[in-house]
Amino acid sequence: MSLSFNLQLVIQGSKAASGDEYVELLESATALLQAESGRIGNFEVERKLVKLDPTGEALVIGDLHGDLESLWKILESYDNLYRLYVDPTFSVIFLGDYGDRGSHSPEVYYTILKLKRAYPNQVILLRGNHEGPEDLIASPHDLPLQLQYRFKDKGPMVYSKVRRLFDCLYNAVIVKDHFLMVHGGVSPKIKTIKDFAFAGSPDRHELLEDLLWNDPDENLQGVTPSPRGAGLLFGKDVTNTVLDNFGLQILIRGHEPADEGYRIDHDGRVLTLFSRKGSPYFNTYGAYLNLPLSQEITNANQLVPRIHKF
Repeated sequence: MSLSFNLQLVIQGSKAASGDEYVELLESATALLQAESGRIGNFEVERKLVKLDPTGEALVIGDLHGDLESLWKILESYDNLYRLYVDPTFSVIFLGDYGDRGSHSPEVYYTILKLKRAYPNQVILLRGNHEGPEDLIASPHDLPLQLQYRFKDKGPMVYSKVRRLFDCLYNAVIVKDHFLMVHGGVSPKIKTIKDFAFAGSPDRHELLEDLLWNDPDENLQGVTPSPRGAGLLFGKDVTNTVLDNFGLQILIRGHEPADEGYRIDHDGRVLTLFSRKGSPYFNTYGAYLNLPLSQEITNANQLVPRIHKF
């Protein structure tokens, strides 16, 4: 067990924290993220893009949607917390969608932010479509109702602080020569590294929607509007073009339920991870990935032995 992060105590704290304590955590985590720039541990920050060194290993966690039990299970399994403590090259990457649709969204955010504060140089938080901008809010978005129920009259203030936090989360992680990680997907509009870094800025607003909402489709060439009502479906040709343009091998993303906890698409160039269980998805398994960052991996099928189902 990590000497600086006692998971059991943090989980207990997530359920007992007052509104004032929750606000303090949100403000300190937001300030921490806002200050991240340039070289930090094993990664480099360029605006909303994280460039992670191809060394060591990363624990990659997909959608949680308020599933505190699955988060607990993932962190305590496979010596993940211990390795986070003893190995500075060990990273934890969350792919977004921490809240909504589960009964413990406030507690999940609390636990993850505590982990980020304990290991600021090793924990990377991506933005999901459920952490999207105010003009693109996913539905159902029950987090504000949970916060109001939990914190009563302080609920709206807590939620306003949560929204400020959302704007500080990252768009993408790139591991040079190896992996691209986003919450949703890619699109033909992505041409340069700066598109990942500046997606969401006024001149690249649509790119953020693509990164947060897009889904791969096995039977498509190019792109077509998504039945979600936001974002696009993209074909294998789009995946290949974007990855090849940046010299990368595999796209790792969340955003979609998978009965086995993961799914592989586009001839092994797209891996989807889904790390929560239960209503309303009822997938048989959740899954997470212990990803070797330096190995020559050219197909997601090679990662299957590193995917842990629960």
